[in-house]
Amino acid sequence: MDAKDILGLPKTPLAITQEKKTRPQRDSQRKPDGIAREVYALTGGLAPLMPSIDASELKRRPPSSEKITWQWLPFPRSALKDNLQLYHWVRVVNGVPPAGDYSFAKYNKSVEVIRYTDEEYEKYLSDPAWTKEETDRLFDLCEQFDLRFIIIADRLLTLRTVEELKDRYYSVSRAILSSRASSSGEVAGHPLVKEPYNVSQETERKRALSMVLSQTRHQERKDAEVLAEAKRITESRMAARVAEEPNLPVTLDICPESTERDIVLGDTISPPNVQVPSAAVASSTTMMADNTSTLASLRMLWVHLRTYALEQMVQAASSSAGLRTIKRVEQALQDLGVDLKPKVPTKAVCAEHLELRKEILTLLNLQKQKSYLAVDQDRTFVPDTISFGGDRLGKREQKRKGPGRASETPSSPAHKRPRKLKASDL
Repeated sequence: MDAKDILGLPKTPLAITQEKKTRPQRDSQRKPDGIAREVYALTGGLAPLMPSIDASELKRRPPSSEKITWQWLPFPRSALKDNLQLYHWVRVVNGVPPAGDYSFAKYNKSVEVIRYTDEEYEKYLSDPAWTKEETDRLFDLCEQFDLRFIIIADRLLTLRTVEELKDRYYSVSRAILSSRASSSGEVAGHPLVKEPYNVSQETERKRALSMVLSQTRHQERKDAEVLAEAKRITESRMAARVAEEPNLPVTLDICPESTERDIVLGDTISPPNVQVPSAAVASSTTMMADNTSTLASLRMLWVHLRTYALEQMVQAASSSAGLRTIKRVEQALQDLGVDLKPKVPTKAVCAEHLELRKEILTLLNLQKQKSYLAVDQDRTFVPDTISFGGDRLGKREQKRKGPGRASETPSSPAHKRPRKLKASDL
């Protein structure tokens, strides 16, 4: 009994011709030369990720005139000053070893530490808190460990902090440079003189950093709630202030410690006895209202990048201006040779950049108002046709009339076209 008996089907097969499925023939790929059969079978005929070496390169032999050997030879070490001699395998051609310095010696870079003499120390570098032996030991370690003061503080067997070691090293180096220079302007641009090390600021920075890193999760949540509450109070006060005095200028803090500057870009100076269009006044008021909410949120950025803050301030200042006006401001900056984004966005540079944008936008608004006034004057002025050639204006008006309109004055019969003669008239 089979499946057909169970289903009650006849045992005679149905006369249905089934077409055999033809399998697509696989393209026979020839194994390239120089590759083992097992390796080629693993890759499956795919291209290798790395370029393979041509078989001709593998079979290429050096010219018969060259005799290449590998020898165990010493090599010079100009980067280090000790007497240690090291060896490595060297490719020697025709018995001549390669000459020159070690190929990796160029990567050995060291810091140049300024050294002093005994006379200079007694004259310029004496300090009751430091002895000469301790200062000498400090400079030796600075030269040995390339100013890695964490390692230097570990090697120097004293209880001095890293900040004290830095202060002593930089103060001595600065004093030596100043004493050896013929004038103060000669070393004014040196980094050690231009940017002196501030030990009190560095100590305060590390203390604040350690205090922040040692905070618990509860303290972090509490600080976040305080900042959120302060932001809400600031926004509510700003909204109430704008509601009470809608024409009050909007100020913006460039940095948390910077002074406020007026950057009202919507205000325009109108001359006396001039009627400003109501649409311009409405757009100016709307611009101030939009800038108020945006700039109020920017004040809450306590920690931010200067470039990010400048972009946010420019966008807030130009939020209510049209795209065409923004393009005109950028074109004016390019004509003046000013970069759209300052290369050194410090507090003073950002303030001057925003002030320049404010003046350019004010100038564009004045030009727009001037064009509005010129259009209004052209509409109210009616010229006299008698004193400015009334005949010529009359002819222009006559030409403007349509062809279907008849003239009010009857036309002269002398100007009529003669009638064509017919055969009956002859």
